[in-house]
Amino acid sequence: MRQTAFARPDHVRLDLGRPGPAVIAIPAHNEAREIERCLAALAVQRDLMGAPVEAGAFQVLVFANNCTDRTAAVVNDFASRMPHPLRVVEAQLPIGQRNAGWARKHAMDLAAAAIMADGTTQGLIMTTDADSQVAPTWFAATTREFEQGADCVAGYIDANPLELVSLGRGFLQRSRREDGYLRLLAEIEACCDPRPHDPWPNHRVASGASLAVTLSAYQAIGGLPPRPVGEDQALTKALDRAGFRVRHAMAVSVITSCRFDGRAPGGAADTIRHRHAVPDAPCDDEIEPALHFMRRVICRRMLRGVWEQPGSRMPVLLARLGIAPARAALIGAAGADAFEDFWHRICAASPVLAARRQLRPADLPRQIAMAQIILRHLRARTAPAQIVPTGKYRRERSLEPANVQRSAAQNARSPARPSADSRSRPASDTQ
Repeated sequence: MRQTAFARPDHVRLDLGRPGPAVIAIPAHNEAREIERCLAALAVQRDLMGAPVEAGAFQVLVFANNCTDRTAAVVNDFASRMPHPLRVVEAQLPIGQRNAGWARKHAMDLAAAAIMADGTTQGLIMTTDADSQVAPTWFAATTREFEQGADCVAGYIDANPLELVSLGRGFLQRSRREDGYLRLLAEIEACCDPRPHDPWPNHRVASGASLAVTLSAYQAIGGLPPRPVGEDQALTKALDRAGFRVRHAMAVSVITSCRFDGRAPGGAADTIRHRHAVPDAPCDDEIEPALHFMRRVICRRMLRGVWEQPGSRMPVLLARLGIAPARAALIGAAGADAFEDFWHRICAASPVLAARRQLRPADLPRQIAMAQIILRHLRARTAPAQIVPTGKYRRERSLEPANVQRSAAQNARSPARPSADSRSRPASDTQ
């Protein structure tokens, strides 16, 4: 493994109150064409007030693995223009580790080692992709979430606009529908199973293109779980299982590539290429039917409450989920160190919570309509009552109390009925 020294002197520590020094780990395999755009986005980071972040506010570590192009040379050439410490580590991974998941693990492990080499046990390990460009406030928005108590921050992922549009009208329409439906599911989840550390608005994405975790949390779970693909979701699930606070922040975002020639077999590029060739290919597993999704998150919240305060309600809840007493006894006897492990076993045993068929793009309009109906009811339950002046018709119907809206809707559907006085009164000549 060959390393190139930092092009800048020792980095400046973050301001007091922030969670220690930060190192941004970027795995790269034959990314000579894209890596400059990635580094340029990091070079122009600004704070939330618009001022450039202090030079040396973070380190950037590029892990150039199994490259046969000029990736390392491009990074070294860029270092003279970078206001933050930048280094590249070159390595040849063995055959079993030549994939995106293992490359990211090595990169993040090196970032952790760099923080500890600075003589501290506190710090942030951040990561993005070599073919991605983080938003100008990515670093500042991420650190703000840590200042507010997060242990891990997952950012929102946007597709490269020009690349996405170039895939055609049908592909863009599918992408818009899926994104819109995922946003509805995220709000349903926030209403039915709210998490104090991850308040609404949030999202349901965990991608290596925008992830950050404290050094202490990263070490507590043994580092990034080794996976060929899906290592990003495995990280957030492991943190959640261990009781750490994972924040899905809408204010943290990154633009990533829609290219077909990805560097990770089975990764996003393969998925995009397949869906472009097969327009009606199934959606991701996380895109569930709306009613089934709502049922699952409500059950999860109820079970979490019983899990945190054990009592006699557990057998009753398991029976309602269709789990036979004998099976329920086995689940309870198996024990679990974390609620997520317990929830996983319940989902596997319950016919009520069993996974439904995969949705296809043609199913989305109906599911979107169903999710919107669900949310109207959920919002009405939580909406604060508003004082409506008498004798005035309010066009802002969404601000009225739920009972007022229901009454107005019923009146609008019912035909007008003449009063007793009008029925007895003779018609005028003008009628």
